[in-house]
Amino acid sequence: MHFVIIGHITRDVTPEGYTLGGTASYAGIAAQRLGAEVTLLTRAQPEDVQHPDLAGIEIINLPSPLTTTFHNVYRQGVRTQYLRAVAAPIRAEETPPHLFNADIVLLAPLVQEVDPAIAPRVRGLLGATPQGWLREWDANGRVRPTPWVSAGRLLPHLDALIFSDPDIAGDPGIMPTLLEATPLVALTQSAAGAILYVDGVYHHAPPRPAQEIDPTGAGDVFAAAFLIHLLQSHHPFRAAYFANVAASMSVEAPGTHGIPDKARVEAYIAAHPCADPPLPVPP
Repeated sequence: MHFVIIGHITRDVTPEGYTLGGTASYAGIAAQRLGAEVTLLTRAQPEDVQHPDLAGIEIINLPSPLTTTFHNVYRQGVRTQYLRAVAAPIRAEETPPHLFNADIVLLAPLVQEVDPAIAPRVRGLLGATPQGWLREWDANGRVRPTPWVSAGRLLPHLDALIFSDPDIAGDPGIMPTLLEATPLVALTQSAAGAILYVDGVYHHAPPRPAQEIDPTGAGDVFAAAFLIHLLQSHHPFRAAYFANVAASMSVEAPGTHGIPDKARVEAYIAAHPCADPPLPVPP
């Protein structure tokens, strides 16, 4: 199974220095540990794509003098996010044509960098985590929500859309449009599991209880796990439960260390089968 992820890897500023970040990083590591052959199309400084956590992943790194860099500032438990550097966009014409033929393609923007013109060229299962199309930033780099202006160009081509409530804070009225236009919508809810809409019909995929240490990247792990299991099973509900289990395991260790392999996820599911009724395959 060939899993392609398109989006910026990032540097995240911490008190200890820079750490690896970005949906592309976490989803790529998760997909690899779940058994996929992973290709990551990104744009960053060369030294940043040589991070040891990305070992074994094919990385196509477009030329860039910058790596997209985030700095999160917390005051009284409230996060304010700043962009300290922004790499250039990833254009459809820069995408190697063979990537469009991958079994799964995940569009994973963080800073409006993924060209919507990529979507109609994809021939395999196409998913997206749209948070990067739903944020903008001011002259000081402060990040804030914004409406998804490119949605009309993307939604007709997507097979699955994965996001959380905060991701659409800048466009709260868009939910009916997403449900009408996208066959599968997964709304992640952290410890509460996930809401799954199959052709607009609501279902709840239950969580796996977790001892949270670091929630970073849990939604990205969910996205990778969901798409992989969906391709293998053609069963959206089971894919969502599988993804919930994988994501819950990922938060039980710092950074990427908790992201599980396929055997660990399957062992838990075998011991804790989901009691909810299975869904039929969508027509």
